[in-house]
Amino acid sequence: MQEVTINKQTRLSEHLASPSEATFGQTSELDGSHLSPHFSLGELTKTSARTADGNIPSHAHIENLRRLCRWLELLRSRWNMMYGEGNDPLIINSGYRSPQVNKAVGGVATSNHLTGCAADIRVSGQEQLIRYAAILLDISDETHEDFDELLLERSPRGTYWLHFAVRPKENRRKIRFIQT
Repeated sequence: MQEVTINKQTRLSEHLASPSEATFGQTSELDGSHLSPHFSLGELTKTSARTADGNIPSHAHIENLRRLCRWLELLRSRWNMMYGEGNDPLIINSGYRSPQVNKAVGGVATSNHLTGCAADIRVSGQEQLIRYAAILLDISDETHEDFDELLLERSPRGTYWLHFAVRPKENRRKIRFIQT
């Protein structure tokens, strides 16, 4: 089986790791592997859910995360150009989720998080949520590329976040306001 070195401490098999090989805590070791200039694999696989598999993505999931990060880089750049302080980060609450992690956090069985095609982005409030969504719509229009989901979400406690997903193909351009 071919091995891949993510960083000096982590060697993963061709399929990155089976659930029995991985443990909670390995995800943090993936931080050194960058998917794009401002987003690491560790950042897009971190989880607070304690599961047996450590939330380790496959090569296909990593390619999906890279595609997603191209959009996130454009969002970050445009935000900083228009509204930010010049180097404001995007904070990812959730990216790739293994089936065990998805179940533990109450995710739906068809979630784009399961394939590495989605990220939940923290926002400081309703205004930033709407501005992020508008920027992503502008990017889609300008590049003539579609996304799968743009969900403006709010919890019962009044916390907002943006769920954004882009698939390799068959994107639906689904836009929704959701109260969880």
